[in-house]
Amino acid sequence: MPPTQNPSAPGPTHYDLLEVESTASVSELRQAFRQLSKRYHPDTTSLPQAQAQESFRQLQQAYAVLSDPISRNRYDSQLLQPPGPISPSGVPAQPPTRTSTSRPVAVRRALSGGEWFALLLLGLALVLSLVLGLGVAWARGAAFVRTPSWWPEAVAAAAAPDSPPDSPLIDAHPAP
Repeated sequence: MPPTQNPSAPGPTHYDLLEVESTASVSELRQAFRQLSKRYHPDTTSLPQAQAQESFRQLQQAYAVLSDPISRNRYDSQLLQPPGPISPSGVPAQPPTRTSTSRPVAVRRALSGGEWFALLLLGLALVLSLVLGLGVAWARGAAFVRTPSWWPEAVAAAAAPDSPPDSPLIDAHPAP
């Protein structure tokens, strides 16, 4: 049985906003969100700016709720709940709800092939530049490790007692 809108809930349901049935799969939700986001995005629509922003915000919120299985089940159960008790004025009494500021919910997705390729190229560039830098330093005869100028001679001698002072790896006498 598809969920129906709770009569006490104002406005359209998230399913109505995404223009899908309540039995829609996750891929159908994603496809509907992509199509509607192109239609309602403030940068690509002919709607007034304020209306486009509000429509797009509602669309994002609906997709965030319906794309998560746990929040979707919770939302469906809220839609199926009968209205609360009737107050003396004849209006259904609403239980106190916690209000929160709405903020965009990040949608996690897998990296695409192009993104993986870009990361691979960045990693290769890093490794190549490291190897190139060390190779140039070695070819010029630069010392890879130098003793700091503030380090006493006794500590430097104790740290490398086996190394000769003119070793290319350890510079026991730093240049002024």
